[in-house]
Amino acid sequence: MVFRKDYEAHKENPFELLDEKKSLLVGAGINTYDYQERVPVLLEAGADILCLDSSDGYSTWQYDAITYIKSNFPKAYIGAGNVVDAEGFRYLADAGADFVKVGIGGGSICITREQKGIGRGQATAILEVASARDKYMEETGIYIPICSDGGIVYDNHIAIALAMGADFVMMGRYFARFDESPGKKLKRGNEYVKEYWGEGSDRAKNWQRYSMSASKDTHFEEGVDSYVPYAGALKDNLSVTISKIKSTMSSCGAASIEEFQKKARITLVSPMSIREGGAHDIILKNKDY
Repeated sequence: MVFRKDYEAHKENPFELLDEKKSLLVGAGINTYDYQERVPVLLEAGADILCLDSSDGYSTWQYDAITYIKSNFPKAYIGAGNVVDAEGFRYLADAGADFVKVGIGGGSICITREQKGIGRGQATAILEVASARDKYMEETGIYIPICSDGGIVYDNHIAIALAMGADFVMMGRYFARFDESPGKKLKRGNEYVKEYWGEGSDRAKNWQRYSMSASKDTHFEEGVDSYVPYAGALKDNLSVTISKIKSTMSSCGAASIEEFQKKARITLVSPMSIREGGAHDIILKNKDY
């Protein structure tokens, strides 16, 4: 059954991700505890993509989960992670992961590094894993996309992540600010905010992703409960973000992400360089930036 609004929606959104039935693709997060029960049901319900969700993906539990899923559901598309180095990437790639998430502790609501002492700077992690991905492609002929998960605050961070080798990015904080996100819209002082919390926070009450056997007394948080500035509708903001990324790519002489990764030049900058990169040594007029 096709409605006029479906036709209009497809026409207005030519780049939407659809399956052969023109239905939007749907992903489902899974853990390494009950995947044998959940995966068959999720696939039967129509899930297009599965993703193992963990702050540390370099583990035998993820390896076992991936090999089980690939053995029993060979057509299932499964992502894994998170990892921060070449060794972790290769481990998950050899297990059969279709894509790998990169980043530990870099998310705005994540406190894994603070709590556990594990993790790595996001830029360093992306550069190393991207290099490992390209090497894996040369050896096997299999290209495994990587996702930069964490550290995205401003629009230019998306462009930088793509330039460093990421194929796509995780944008939790970015999307949490909009009307379409599930968080409540509240007023704090003179500004509106939206609620945003980590899956490893006490609010999420999702402890099974970390441990099924530890007692409640030993639980600790790896995420926080917070607010993000309210930014209105997704459509209005996303078009500006995409425009900025395209402009950055154009400045590097690139018309595609693949070309962008080859042509972009990454260089170290000083705190002074960052300061002079914005408005400085002037008195700004009363205008929102």
